[in-house]
Amino acid sequence: MAYRSPGDGTIGAVESLTFANCFLYQIGSTWKYGIIGFLMVRVWFIFEIALFLPLLVSAQPPIFSSGINVVQVGVTVVDREGRLVTDLEVDDFSIFEEGKPEGISYFARSLSGDSETAPLHLGVLFDSSGSMEQDGRFVKTAIIKFLNTVTYAEDITLVDFDSEVRVSRFYQDDFPRLVERVRNRQSGGMTALYDALGVYLDGAFSQDGRKVLLIYTDGEDTRSLMKFGEMTNLVRASDVTIYAIGFQKNLRPGVRNRQRMRLQQLTDVTGGRSFFPDSIDKLDSIYVDILDEFLARYVLGFVPSNERLDGTWRNLEVKLSNGRPDLKGATIRAREGYYALFSEDDSSGR
Repeated sequence: MAYRSPGDGTIGAVESLTFANCFLYQIGSTWKYGIIGFLMVRVWFIFEIALFLPLLVSAQPPIFSSGINVVQVGVTVVDREGRLVTDLEVDDFSIFEEGKPEGISYFARSLSGDSETAPLHLGVLFDSSGSMEQDGRFVKTAIIKFLNTVTYAEDITLVDFDSEVRVSRFYQDDFPRLVERVRNRQSGGMTALYDALGVYLDGAFSQDGRKVLLIYTDGEDTRSLMKFGEMTNLVRASDVTIYAIGFQKNLRPGVRNRQRMRLQQLTDVTGGRSFFPDSIDKLDSIYVDILDEFLARYVLGFVPSNERLDGTWRNLEVKLSNGRPDLKGATIRAREGYYALFSEDDSSGR
């Protein structure tokens, strides 16, 4: 069952699997995708898929069950001793859009809670390229152990990539098949990291709820058609929180520093976090840290007081109230902003 890009020829095949929606993206000279009208906050990845309609995705705030557009902001608070703060209430937070206070209309503590209103969608980008071949068995085992503990995720999207990008979405009942897919993946080929991230974001735009992505890679992209700047724009337009593990011991020093900065940039803009272990043995402890962050993470939602549908970037800032002296000097990690919805009539001033 083949699918085609818009006029560029066959680029891949849909894998016939009953337990998940799986797609194979062949990265090559015949595959092209574009970011059309990005400043209007319309992101298209259009493929002609047999038995499927072309897919159109808008980068927009999530819509919870109330049907109201809600801007969702994930927040992590760390005290001055470096400890996660887990006992805050909604009144402890203030959120500002372009310097103006907004009323918080939704609040959740821990990604394991409130799954009915805002389910957790977990994504994993797993680098299976040749540069990651060393210690591959240990890495796979660590990933499986990590995923096995996140039983509160509604689904898990696995994106494993080398010269190709393969996407599978699994539900909790499908976990044995997820394990099989991770274990059977052989390392080889080049690294299409940015294309893989773009493919994941394409699917995540259509999911309502809370979205967290874990990236495991050495960070050196050697294959993608998408450029880093384009990828950064897509990440900013999404409401995905990104955690990245950059295992970069085999990279040259100059390349290592550049790739570390890029991974940190991708995680910082979403309010996530980057880890750069110097030993494979540290993976288990890193996954524990990430799981702790999942349980300590807050989600704030608000309906913007600025109702203009102009597609502009809106800066956000989350602050703590002054009622907790013990939180003086605390660090807040949250997404830096979002793109408003776009309407041609509204943007033209009519």
